[in-house]
Amino acid sequence: MLYDHDPGVLGAAEGDIRTLVRRYRMTAPEDPRWRDKGIPDRIRITDDMAEFAGADRIIENVVEDAAVKEEVHRELREVCGEGPLIAVNTSCVSITRLAALAARPESVIGMHFMNPVPLIECVELVRGHHTSDETVKRAEGFVDSLGKRPVVVRDSPGFVSNRLSHLFMNEAAFLVQERVADPEQIDEIFTLGYGHKMGPLATADLIGLDTVVDSLRVLYEDLQDPKFRCCPLLKKMVDAGLTGRKSGQGFYTYGVSR
Repeated sequence: MLYDHDPGVLGAAEGDIRTLVRRYRMTAPEDPRWRDKGIPDRIRITDDMAEFAGADRIIENVVEDAAVKEEVHRELREVCGEGPLIAVNTSCVSITRLAALAARPESVIGMHFMNPVPLIECVELVRGHHTSDETVKRAEGFVDSLGKRPVVVRDSPGFVSNRLSHLFMNEAAFLVQERVADPEQIDEIFTLGYGHKMGPLATADLIGLDTVVDSLRVLYEDLQDPKFRCCPLLKKMVDAGLTGRKSGQGFYTYGVSR
């Protein structure tokens, strides 16, 4: 079941899901999961959060804004009570902070899927201050069932993956701003030189430059470390509506603008 409060998002969801399935079928043709044409039909779309009552697992994946996430978790507490395992898919927001709003903080865990999600095997599980061993086991089992590999870390701003990846993306943006290299050249250093599947700027476009800027803000505010100061070019691009793949333009130009 997929919930969103925005009718526009829900209206586009089925088509978006079918497009993504076709894209990943072409990207990873050897993976039998993408040959299943029934995937979109098994996803029910709703604008009523009350339908989550009785759910045993919920993955929260709203925008990277702590205030918005907190409001969603308050609503989930009202609807779901003490029942479900609640997995928070976030880049940087504290799992402990969000778990404090749950009926059972011990049932909340970070579940950070990395982009591009269908192609990345690793899922970073983030253990908050109150997260129980049982919750960790259930989360590991769920991730295993997706054909992915869980790696458990402790709660800290940005966890492990984004403390590192956002430094790469931010510094790559500074290199473009300073005209040291073009986006293509920077990304080729990572794909050809380091063996990464995607370079930092293509990754930033995929995530959404607005999300990257929000995450850098959280890291800067929580850690008070100047190395997370957001590149002005990133802020300027977001202000101009150039947010990456979803807008049709970021560091690269894409075929379809939404």
